[in-house]
Amino acid sequence: MRDEFKIMNEYGSKNIPFLFVISYDKSEIFVCKLENLESSNVHYLTKHKANSYPNEFIFKYHPIDYSDYINRFNRVKKYLENGDSYLLNLTFRTEIITNLSLQEIFEFSQSPFKILFQNRFVCFSPEIFIKIRGNKISTNPMKGTIEAKNGDSEQVLLNDKKEKDEHYTIVDLLRNDLSIVAQKVRVEKFRYIDKLKTNRGEIIQTSSLISGILPNDWNKSVGDILNKITPAGSVTGAPKQRTCEIIKNIENYQRGFYTGIAGVYDGITLESYVLIRFIENENGKLYFKSGGGITTQSLPEIEYNELISKIYVPIVRNY
Repeated sequence: MRDEFKIMNEYGSKNIPFLFVISYDKSEIFVCKLENLESSNVHYLTKHKANSYPNEFIFKYHPIDYSDYINRFNRVKKYLENGDSYLLNLTFRTEIITNLSLQEIFEFSQSPFKILFQNRFVCFSPEIFIKIRGNKISTNPMKGTIEAKNGDSEQVLLNDKKEKDEHYTIVDLLRNDLSIVAQKVRVEKFRYIDKLKTNRGEIIQTSSLISGILPNDWNKSVGDILNKITPAGSVTGAPKQRTCEIIKNIENYQRGFYTGIAGVYDGITLESYVLIRFIENENGKLYFKSGGGITTQSLPEIEYNELISKIYVPIVRNY
C-alpha cells in the first residue's frame, strides 16, 4: 500500500482534517492537511453558489473525429462480445478553446463539488463517490445521460433499455465494492433523476443510492477504505480489473487524475467525488476529458453524441 494511504489512516485516527486527490490508476496521490492547503495552490469548494461572470463567454470544442471514435468503439465491442467485459467506460480528450482561465472556470461554475489543482486541472463534478457520516457509508453512481431537448426526455432516458442495463451493472458493481469494506450493504434508491444546467443547456442523468455500515472506528482505516474501492466502478466498468486492462489497451492517452477521486475528511465525516467534468492544462492547451459506458447494446452514433453532450461547463448566464 502506498505511503499516502498510510498517512490518511494516521490523519483519520487523530481526527485531523485533510483533503485528498487520487489519480485514476493511483500512481499519483495528493494528501494535505486542510490547515496547509492554501500554500499548496489547491482550492476546493462544496455546495457553493457560483460567482457572476463577464458577459463575453467563449467556449469552443473540437471532439475526436467520428471515424476515429468508431474505430475504438468497435474494438471495445469485440471485447464485450467475447465476454471479457460487460460494460466499459470509454473516454477521450477534446481540445477546447475558451477565454476563461482554469481559475475563472473554477470561480464561475455551479457544482456540488469543484476543485482547482495547481493550475493543472479544474473539475466541477456532479457525481458523489462515497460519503461517510457516523458509521454509514454511501455511494451515488451516476450512469445514463441525455440532453433535455423536450418535455419527455426524462421518460426517454428511464425507458431506454441500454441505459437501464448499464445502470443495473454499475449498481451491482458498486454494491459489491462497498461490501469489501462495509456490512449490511443495500440499494436505498434506484435510478432517480438528476438535472444539470450548463452553458449548452440542461442535461438529465440517472443516479442511485447505495449504503452500508462501517465499524465505529472506521476513521483509523480511512486510507485502507479508499484504496480498496478505487478506482471508481462507475468510470471503469465490470468486471473492474479486466475492464481496466482493456481500457489501458484501447484509450490512446493517460487519464491521469481524470476519473480519479477527490474529497475531504473534516475530522468527523468524509465526502468525496469522482473526478469527471474535467478540464486539464497540458502545455498551455486545455483539454476536456469525457466518455460514456459501452455495452453490447450500444450504438456508436448515440454514444458519440453522449461523449459530446458532456463537454460543457456549468456556467449559466443570469439575465
